[in-house]
Amino acid sequence: MFAYVGAFTTEKRKARGDGIHVYRIDAAGGWTHLQRLGGLVNPSFLALSPDRRFLYSAHGDETYATAFALDRATGLAQLINTAATGGSNGVHPAIDPSGRFLVVANYASGSVAVLAIGGDGALRDQHHLHVLRGKPGPNKVEQAGSHPHQVAFDPTGSFLLVPDKGLDCVFVFRFDRASGQLTPAEPACVKARPGAGPRHLAFHPRRPIVWVLNELDSTVTTCRWDGDTGALQPVQVISTLPRDFAGTSTTAEIAVTADGRFVYGSNRGHDSVAAYAVEADGTLAPIDIFPTQGRRPRFICLDPTGRFLHAANEQSDTIVAFRVDPATGRLSSTGQVIANASPVTIVFAGATT
Repeated sequence: MFAYVGAFTTEKRKARGDGIHVYRIDAAGGWTHLQRLGGLVNPSFLALSPDRRFLYSAHGDETYATAFALDRATGLAQLINTAATGGSNGVHPAIDPSGRFLVVANYASGSVAVLAIGGDGALRDQHHLHVLRGKPGPNKVEQAGSHPHQVAFDPTGSFLLVPDKGLDCVFVFRFDRASGQLTPAEPACVKARPGAGPRHLAFHPRRPIVWVLNELDSTVTTCRWDGDTGALQPVQVISTLPRDFAGTSTTAEIAVTADGRFVYGSNRGHDSVAAYAVEADGTLAPIDIFPTQGRRPRFICLDPTGRFLHAANEQSDTIVAFRVDPATGRLSSTGQVIANASPVTIVFAGATT
């Protein structure tokens, strides 16, 4: 199995990173460094093609996305090309299940771009751009306008969901898998609580449930999902922070176990991972909150085996591995810490050896 780690690289981001790093992961979970892809500006979020042959990157503060070819035997990556996203500060890419289109959230310009993918994995410049409109939230600094932070396909690939931190809204689009066109669903937007700042979301692997992680008020919203109409119905809001915490903190990333029993969300400021058990109705019950052993965990993820959760501590230049208890969902330290400057995203490819 291979891991691909993207990092912030620029002085504007107060970063120390130097591109994308490739690691081999052995059966015991040990990481061995294989490659550095340098000369990249803020490869801030990565996505793999469904066949695991290609890797794609959005680039923070930039106006393009990048494609790489992967050698599935060695894990090594090679640049294919870059293509314009039609907006600025691309923060998150997603690939439709057919592998024909890459969708990118343009955070600074408040838009969603669709780029075609060729048979050779190369990207074409955006051919469809949807500008997000609505009333900004009450936070004058973080919510001055539209700020989409993620694009996420539903399990069928028929809908695209876009959490917009600036507009306190989750947009829902129907996705035409033949043309890549986006059409607003009805309703086109599900409002969050004022000032919540929806950032990322995750689907239950089998049930019609969506969990939305809200950045600014450090909460998770449980929603019922109608896979026929694209409607979201919020049914619960729960905090990611302990009740006695009085400091400043924002959420960053959400992760769900493959069996749908546990949900995790990262806190930047409190520097922790909140763990929840999924109840029979899809709502969340707190398990505990676990320190990430580093500063500002911008990203967390579960590896494909489900045995480990990795926390990318952006300001500590570390990736810390935790063992996941499959019965309780609790996290425990493995003692493994991977040094990687300014890590902000991780994807896994290949089978465990």
